[in-house]
Amino acid sequence: MSLTTAKRFTVAEYHRLAELGFFEENDRVELIKGEIIQMAAKGKPHSVCNTRLYRELFTLVAERATLRGQEPIIISEDSEPEPDMVIVQNHPDDYLANHPRPSDVFLAIEIADSSLKYDQEVKLPLYAKAGIYDYWIFNLVDNYLECYGEPYQGLQGKFGYRRKLIYLPNELVNLPCFPDLVVDLSKVFPG
Repeated sequence: MSLTTAKRFTVAEYHRLAELGFFEENDRVELIKGEIIQMAAKGKPHSVCNTRLYRELFTLVAERATLRGQEPIIISEDSEPEPDMVIVQNHPDDYLANHPRPSDVFLAIEIADSSLKYDQEVKLPLYAKAGIYDYWIFNLVDNYLECYGEPYQGLQGKFGYRRKLIYLPNELVNLPCFPDLVVDLSKVFPG
């Protein structure tokens, strides 16, 4: 009896596949733990939340940091997720030479409806293991914001966050990277 194993890709191999035209321009894929993952299609509530969030963050953050929407961040040798939004340190070349790494990320954000379980069970430990200090999930299923902070590794080797706070869609929340900036969630969540 022979066992088969799936081919796992490195970030370099993944980039080479893209250069060779393996992916169509509109393919929504990301590399997670060596696997090329098809990203979930975005529904209207997801798109509206993303648009409103970008508008609010762009106004608040201005020149203090860089906003990247659905752009890659390099987590490890075998993971290059594309969060819905990240706030990263300003960089002179706007990350032309290299995508941001965890040390560049102030806040990673996912907007979740059909992807909720994936964002909680796959991406959350991935971001925690990488040392991304703050992670938010706009949970459109339960209609609230999940704010995670302080990554840790448990005794069984699993990664997670020590802190989880829930904010309702009519509340205000401070940006963890810029505590003087406040996001009015009523301007973000779809009506």
